[in-house]
Amino acid sequence: MPSRLWNLSEKGKGLTDDMVEAMVDNEVPDWYLDSCRKIKYMFPKAHAAAYVLMAVRIAYFKVHHPLYYYASYFTVRASDFDLITMIKDKVSIRNTVKDMYSRYMDLAKKEKDTLTVLEIMNEMAQRGYRMQPISLEKSKAFEFIIEGDTLIPPFISVPGLGENVAQRIVEARDEGPFLSKEDLNKKAGLSQKVIDYLDELGSLPNLPDKAQLSIFDM
Repeated sequence: MPSRLWNLSEKGKGLTDDMVEAMVDNEVPDWYLDSCRKIKYMFPKAHAAAYVLMAVRIAYFKVHHPLYYYASYFTVRASDFDLITMIKDKVSIRNTVKDMYSRYMDLAKKEKDTLTVLEIMNEMAQRGYRMQPISLEKSKAFEFIIEGDTLIPPFISVPGLGENVAQRIVEARDEGPFLSKEDLNKKAGLSQKVIDYLDELGSLPNLPDKAQLSIFDM
């Protein structure tokens, strides 16, 4: 009876006649009966306590271990990254956020999602930390990693790049270094659009369009 009563009350379904009769027989106060009839949703104390503890832990890391907080946030919660803006200096990031807020009512949903990410990036930059470009040698498929006072973004943060391709880049890299952009396309299956984005991001320094064959390699 208690568990059945809890489930019905929690979901706002009220009490059955046999429940009311049993509660009256056991001298349950009228105010309790009335409350059970009115409750639309019941939030357990254990859940409330768990949420408070989680909030305290998050706040602790944000204050005392900020890069762990930002790396976790960007990895778990964020989407719609604008890495071109995120790798810039703190003044440029702040100005971009201000500009987007001035046009907020005209922004599409995707742009508003990007703005949410840039707000966190702006906070991170104002605290003296920065975002590096994606690194062909160091970036992971899905997780932001910490290096000094910076974060290195994962391949999945590239717009238009899916999970399978992000994982394929890491697997191809483990087999050997990429010799050219053409090699990157063949081994990892990157489209020209993604390669151009990585190039603009500064992630492909000194990587030629095609591998040059040396007579010393023959």
